[in-house]
Order: sequence, then structure tokens, then C-alpha cells
Amino acid sequence: MSARILQGDCRDVLAEFADESFDCIVTDPPYGETSLAWDKWPDGWPAAARRVLKRTGSMWVFGSIRMFLDNIGEFAGWRLAQDIVWEKHNGSGLHADRFKRVHECAAQFYRDDAAWARVYKAPQFTSDATARTVRRKGRPPHMGEIGDSAYRSEDGGPRLMRSVIYARSEHGRAEHPTQKPIEIVEPLLLYACPIGGTVLDCFAGSGTTGVVARRHGIDAVLIEADPKYTSIAASRIENDAPLLSRVSA
Repeated sequence: MSARILQGDCRDVLAEFADESFDCIVTDPPYGETSLAWDKWPDGWPAAARRVLKRTGSMWVFGSIRMFLDNIGEFAGWRLAQDIVWEKHNGSGLHADRFKRVHECAAQFYRDDAAWARVYKAPQFTSDATARTVRRKGRPPHMGEIGDSAYRSEDGGPRLMRSVIYARSEHGRAEHPTQKPIEIVEPLLLYACPIGGTVLDCFAGSGTTGVVARRHGIDAVLIEADPKYTSIAASRIENDAPLLSRVSA
């Protein structure tokens, strides 16, 4: 498994890659919701990412509803497949007259010239189910045809992972201001990228995507504009990923 960490603006760096170079993308762009100097949406990055993604691939993008709506035109050329909610143990209150925000979203997109049936996907499962038998009748299409099905689950699972995923945030231990925990990146990466494939992260930060990729035998190309974080990402991939792999073995 290899991890390449490239410093620079992802729009410039991706221009050096051939079309359809990557099996999947998992990335966390600046949301553009604060006045912080680094929190600026880079115009045009989704189009640059689309060019280098295989037609059998997909892209997970972390963000907020506001971020996606403010930049909806940037996702021309993409189709929305699904979305998940990351539930955090702590929240942020940007305004005292609104609900305390204890979640973020991640949306999965695929190219609009691709067929969803041919896009790679590996559904993820949990082991927290109660034993039961489920029979489902066919229904009219809703985000795809739903046919008859039946399955029996044993006590404890398995069952399909749900679209609301709880994971403690990295508050108090993060090396990057928007560092995502391994527990939320891991199921998204494993869903979208085959083992032995290559994942791209256009906004790598402290390298969580690379840590997860190395843990599971996936190659990674990580792009980060701030040179301070490229060294942090390299250290985490070199030192943290092997420890996690041994724990999970």
C-alpha cells in the first residue's frame, strides 16, 4: 500500500493526473461558513475531481446543508446517490437562537455519465441487531427499484449500517481544526473503494483518509494546501496506521 502526500491547491495538482485515475474520492472541503482565513470554498474543485474519477467510482463529500446549497452549481456533472449523518458527542452553537449543532453530513456522488448499477459499492454492516426475520414486498421505484426480499438476522447482527452514524469528534486531540475521526471515515471509504484500489482526498488535512486507507490495504493520494499539515499527515500514516492495523487484526 502506498500513500502519496502532495502539497498544493488541489485544482492545480489534479491537472497533472490522467482522466479516470482514481477508484473513489473521500474528502472534506472548507465549508465556507466562518470568517477564518482558511475556510474558503475553492471554486471549481468538484469539476477537477470529476475528471480524475473512474466511471465506476464515487465521491463522498463532508459538508453542511448550507455548504451544499450555497455551492449547488458546483455539482453539475454529478448525481447524488445517498447521504449520511455523522452524529457527534459534542456540538457547536454558532448562534444562540438555533438548535445546538451536533451533526455533520456526508453526501455520496457519482458521475452523471455513469450508471449507478456499475458503480462499485460494498455495503457495510454492524453487529447490533436483534434477531428477527424480515420479509419485504416489492414497491414502486424510489431512488431505484425495490424488489421482494427476505433475510434472517441472528442476535447481534449483522444488519446494514444505518445512515446516522455516531462517532466521537476529535475535539481536544485533533491536529487539524476539522479533523474527522477514523470511525466516520472508515465505513465511507470501505463502502466506496475496493481493497487494492486508490482513493483520492483533495483536502487531506491531517491525513485521516490516508490512515484508514493504509489500515485496509488501499492506496491513497492526499492533497493538502497547507505544508504544516502535510508533515502531520505523513507522521500519522507512518506511525498511527500500523498500530491500528495490529489492533484490528
